[in-house]
Amino acid sequence: MKSLLWLVLSAALLANVFLGFAVDKDGLETALSVVSGVVVLASGAGLWVLRGPRESRSGM
Repeated sequence: MKSLLWLVLSAALLANVFLGFAVDKDGLETALSVVSGVVVLASGAGLWVLRGPRESRSGM
């Protein structure tokens, strides 16, 4: 599951950068940018929820 979320996150980031250069400045670019941004945020949140437990730092 994490691999799929990393793949989706990477693809959405690349798509967002590509859309910034390739699409004309109009409503279509804004809509596609919003969609890719939502996908980035959702996959990032999914990865955050699925993260493993952290080591305890009580031995410092």
